[in-house]
Amino acid sequence: MYVIETRKLTKRFDKLTAVDSLNLKINDGEIFGLLGPNGAGKTTTLSMLSTLLKPSSGTALVNRHDIVSEPSDVRKSIGFVFQDPSSDDTLTGRENLYLHALMYGVKGSEINPKIDEVLKLVDLQDRQREFVKNYSGGMRRRLELARGLLHEPKVLFLDEPTLGLDPQTREYLWAYIKKLSREKDVTIIITTHYMEEAERLCDRVAIIDLGKIVVLGTPDALKKKVGGDIITLKIASPNLQAVRRLGCVRKAMVKGDMLQLTLDNASAHLQAILKVVGKVESVELRSPTLNDVFLHYTGKEIREDSAEGGWAERSMHYGNR
Repeated sequence: MYVIETRKLTKRFDKLTAVDSLNLKINDGEIFGLLGPNGAGKTTTLSMLSTLLKPSSGTALVNRHDIVSEPSDVRKSIGFVFQDPSSDDTLTGRENLYLHALMYGVKGSEINPKIDEVLKLVDLQDRQREFVKNYSGGMRRRLELARGLLHEPKVLFLDEPTLGLDPQTREYLWAYIKKLSREKDVTIIITTHYMEEAERLCDRVAIIDLGKIVVLGTPDALKKKVGGDIITLKIASPNLQAVRRLGCVRKAMVKGDMLQLTLDNASAHLQAILKVVGKVESVELRSPTLNDVFLHYTGKEIREDSAEGGWAERSMHYGNR
């Protein structure tokens, strides 16, 4: 069963099309990631799904409610954790949650038990009566998660949930997000710039660029699509023609003095590459990651104006030359 289904969902701002005829289906109980570069349309998509923005055309169903004709029912079905903290600094954590419960029409007899439940879930029971202005960044994020869950939404939107947090706090929140999905049976949609975050949390991910989904699947399936092992060489002047004659390299990408090669069974071919590529300062050999998938699908083959300083592709598809 799909808890979210978009139908040619489109948003235009004057001449800019931020989201372009998006068709997407998200399963009940899924942790789903929306990945993409800045300006790709991720936050705009979430804003339309949460009824903060009205689409220019098309529509979507959220928990079987239409975002255009039934916005109030959609809002009752969702929680939203924004990029920037939106809790009131002058209130305590518990007071913020109480105010949110009143705004969402939680029954008076249920408010305090529900607040106790979500505070326990995010481990803020001991700090609930402190002013939010004294919370750390990680504590604020956990309070935002608690607030988003207080009215028991069917869908929770997390827009860059760990942006700006230190690695330890990020790991802490990842554990909580997984816990929320398991224990509360909430469908969670995440936008993130952290590829490791998407790989660790998401059942499926969609990479969006220029307002369109360019690829969608499980992290493992997408990594298999990119295929091959990755060899990264630090080398000032690589002999690409000699590497190409070996016939084992699928793709080569150059950034400054770094050469990245994609090939099958890299360990079997590494010595042959090192003999012909030139003077190498360092070598790294690894399997593909979701970051490699992201670079592949938002690189020059998708965008003609690849970002300055990014990986530039050279001598690709050697078998066709």
